[in-house]
Amino acid sequence: MAKPVPRTGSRRNGRIGSRKNGRRIPKGVIHVQASFNNTIVTVTDIQGQVVSWSSAGTCGFRGTRRGTPFAAQTAAANAIRTVVDQGMQRAEVRIKGPGLGRDAALRAIRRSGILLSFVKDVTPMPHNGCRPPKKRRI
Repeated sequence: MAKPVPRTGSRRNGRIGSRKNGRRIPKGVIHVQASFNNTIVTVTDIQGQVVSWSSAGTCGFRGTRRGTPFAAQTAAANAIRTVVDQGMQRAEVRIKGPGLGRDAALRAIRRSGILLSFVKDVTPMPHNGCRPPKKRRI
């Protein structure tokens, strides 16, 4: 008679959600993507695995209010709150995009108490980009 194999995520053995708060992360990377319509803040560990994320849209801002600096500040605070509880002390910050939430998100990250090793702008810049369309003939 075969022995039943216990399922790893079943409710009976009480392991639901145990992976989320089991990891201690001393150092990580905070990615801020600031567009004109929204600001997304993602916190990863050194390997690049996502630990926590938040955006202005998930914080309850809708429409044009998502692109405001206050919405970016709220999104950054929400994303960082969970990783501070997991023990993150040091972080690198990478900011991408031209949006209004760049400075506000960085201010919220500094206020959280995490030591920043460096702040880097990784906005993609074209090196002369795509070929423009032909001139219109009249």
